[in-house]
Amino acid sequence: MRITRTVGSRRGRGGAAALTTAVLTASALLLTGCSSDTNDAGSGSDSANGKITLTVADYGQFGYKEAGLFAQYHKLHPNITVKEDVTADETVYYPKLLQELNSGSGLGDVTGIEVGRIKEVVDTKADSFVDLSKAIKPSDWVSWKEAQATTSGGQVIGAGTDIGPMSLCYNRDLFAKAGLPTDRDKVAQLVSGGWQDYLKLGEQYQKKAPAGTFFMDSASAMYNAVVSSSAEQYYDKDGKPVYKSSPSVKEGWNLAAEAASKKLTQGLAQFNDPWVAALRKGTVATVVCPAWMAGQISTNAGPSFKGKWDIAKAPGTAAANWGGSFLSVPKSGKHVKEATDLVAWLTAPAQQAATFKAIGVFPSNQGAYTLPAVQNATLPYFNNAPIGKIYAQEAASIPAAVLGPKDGVIKDTISNQINNMEQRGTKPADAWAAATKTIDKVIG
Repeated sequence: MRITRTVGSRRGRGGAAALTTAVLTASALLLTGCSSDTNDAGSGSDSANGKITLTVADYGQFGYKEAGLFAQYHKLHPNITVKEDVTADETVYYPKLLQELNSGSGLGDVTGIEVGRIKEVVDTKADSFVDLSKAIKPSDWVSWKEAQATTSGGQVIGAGTDIGPMSLCYNRDLFAKAGLPTDRDKVAQLVSGGWQDYLKLGEQYQKKAPAGTFFMDSASAMYNAVVSSSAEQYYDKDGKPVYKSSPSVKEGWNLAAEAASKKLTQGLAQFNDPWVAALRKGTVATVVCPAWMAGQISTNAGPSFKGKWDIAKAPGTAAANWGGSFLSVPKSGKHVKEATDLVAWLTAPAQQAATFKAIGVFPSNQGAYTLPAVQNATLPYFNNAPIGKIYAQEAASIPAAVLGPKDGVIKDTISNQINNMEQRGTKPADAWAAATKTIDKVIG
């Protein structure tokens, strides 16, 4: 899904990256996703004519509209209409969600929650949400995904939508002009040693770079990828903030500082207008690519760059997950049962495969991985890159990350200071001091 944000998940302004699949049609996927658990959805209603409307409040781009899922659900349940209330920027959406939870009004029947926020919601707002442990089968998801939305007492407050296994998106035309290989396997080999190899590749690129182009869009994106490959990121297993001593944070920060100092990056804050313009103009050679990022590139770069981008395996051998979300049901809703049934249906394997096909968001429900629509998926925009295989391989070894209540704040603040190193030439020591000062004020 989603955003115009930096919280470590994605999606900005909408649009879809169409996938090519070998076997299943969209209609077959949608129909097979209707289980016995949801056949009676909508049986309760306080409307005079028995018809109800369910509102799904989310952010950015979850892919449900693009995949036609709301229309399909209405066909399966004629008395239920589903509408989506979308906030473009997750950093705007989340504070509003907290306000609505505190006031008990204004909430959607279904609400999206980003992975960078889920720990705080689990710790402080779990009683506001329906326990979904009986509506879904948590073991169907990758093990660490549903654990993120589960309280110490076993209450499951969110059904996982997607995850963000990592890859590397690159502009084949710019690589060719810089004298670099364009074959995805050869590119993967060049960065197989890790993110330091990625920077070395950037230095090679810059030697013959076409005028006005840069090797990467944003050093903060690389930073997020590095941190996301570690189980311990900003908090330890006891809930103590450890971002100042975290090896992954230190490695990511140092790499970002090096990229900024060597002018390997255009210094763009992802999802903002200058970033969109850079993609449209073709001035960026590589973008760190969690699964959902492909849709952002194809949408913002536009049709003139179709086939000119490709996707390779992410640098190094450590798998990483950047982003992902959950769907939750507030207890205060008027149609809790119907909303719960809708969440179970939207997050079932067939529907997750449908959103993957529509916009490239990778399923978190393991049942989708065996479907041909996922296994055989390619992206025509990206030179028919076999994303089903690339992301499934990456997803298989993603570490179970320790989450903390202020992960999103910490990540955003550090990313902002990395942008300052890129855009303003702020010295790394000064940028780090500013980041820690801001973070410590928030987390105490």
